[in-house]
Amino acid sequence: MPDILKSFDWLSRDDGRLGDIYGVSFIRDLSPREVLTRLCVNPDTIEEMTFDELDEYVCECLAVPGGEAEHVGAVKVDDWTILVEPSGWRVATEPDVLERVSRGTEVVSVNRHDYASDDFIHAIDGNVITRFEPLVPHLRSGSDPDRWVKQMRDVRLGRHTFDDPIPDDHIASAFALASIITGVNFSRNVLDMTFLSAAIDSD
Repeated sequence: MPDILKSFDWLSRDDGRLGDIYGVSFIRDLSPREVLTRLCVNPDTIEEMTFDELDEYVCECLAVPGGEAEHVGAVKVDDWTILVEPSGWRVATEPDVLERVSRGTEVVSVNRHDYASDDFIHAIDGNVITRFEPLVPHLRSGSDPDRWVKQMRDVRLGRHTFDDPIPDDHIASAFALASIITGVNFSRNVLDMTFLSAAIDSD
């Protein structure tokens, strides 16, 4: 395993703090509050909290019959805001959400979902540059799907056909690619920072 992947293998663990369903998005040049606003959160629920408190809120929501993972958290790292969706996937899977969040800026989003499909997306100003599932990275779409193909090979996402071996750790590889694009290392320490959190407005 290349050294860069070892920095992200914690994100593929089933017993990690993020669990086996989550979304992590990197948004350039927007503050955490601006990102939350673009997600159409309930402004009355915006508050600072730890990741563990955020995760507890999400677990409480999911414990209710028919409940959804409504709470998200955002934190500033360098020129990017990192948005964490515990048990969520809105940015990666809902086109209207991705369009709003990426309008006038740049977004890289990774979604892990062990019971469905995982996603990697790079978008600029509402335009999806490349999108693929990390297990089948050769099935790419977008306006410039091969933009990061060299870097994908560097992080073991260089599969060309279904006959090629699947990536050793496709989640770690996806986050390694995100770090190359953004220059931001999503380390364990990020979850120890104070997040600006809010509940998505379901109305």
